[in-house]
Amino acid sequence: MKYDKDKFKVYTWKHWMKLHWILNPALAINELILGQKVPKVSLEDKTTTKPRFERSIIPCPHCNTHHDGRAWSTENGRAFKNWFGLYCSNCGHTIPCLTNGLSFVLLAITFPIWGWFRQSLKARWLKKQPKRYEKLDIDFSSNPYDNKSWLASGLSWSAFMFVLMEVIFPLLTYQQITLKRLSLGIVIWSIGGLAFGYTMKIFMNKTGTSKRENS
Repeated sequence: MKYDKDKFKVYTWKHWMKLHWILNPALAINELILGQKVPKVSLEDKTTTKPRFERSIIPCPHCNTHHDGRAWSTENGRAFKNWFGLYCSNCGHTIPCLTNGLSFVLLAITFPIWGWFRQSLKARWLKKQPKRYEKLDIDFSSNPYDNKSWLASGLSWSAFMFVLMEVIFPLLTYQQITLKRLSLGIVIWSIGGLAFGYTMKIFMNKTGTSKRENS
């Protein structure tokens, strides 16, 4: 698809946030278990001065519908359960998404097991999607990155990563879990979570410079 680059900034796999999704092995958990997906292409409206999270658009290549990016936010309850892609409520197709590197490897290795059921699983998933999008109400007054909300999101992420990497993963690989390891893990993942949350706050709250308003 071609996009008006005077109106939209186009984000593809080359953008650092999308590369992070592809290269960070920890995000395979989000993708495979939680069903969180990132579209291959997303747009940013350059004609308004609103914060970035309000200017984010996800286009459907099948019907050319431009969806508000907040349609798949945690606030709207549709950030997860998107294992086969982001469902387009306009045409019923799925919007192509990126695949995390580790997810790709795991899926390739286990394909002989799940590959036989892929079509039936996708058909069952698609059948459930229209009901999920019957009442797609975006709260335009809510800013998920306002005030101290970045602290909650950052610490939630760090808690998830701490349990995964310092408890579950060692148990699965028969590694010893020590008090020293847990204490160090709390410090490292807390700092990482706060850094992640604040980075997202700065990035998503950045306002645009409207060309139309300045012309």
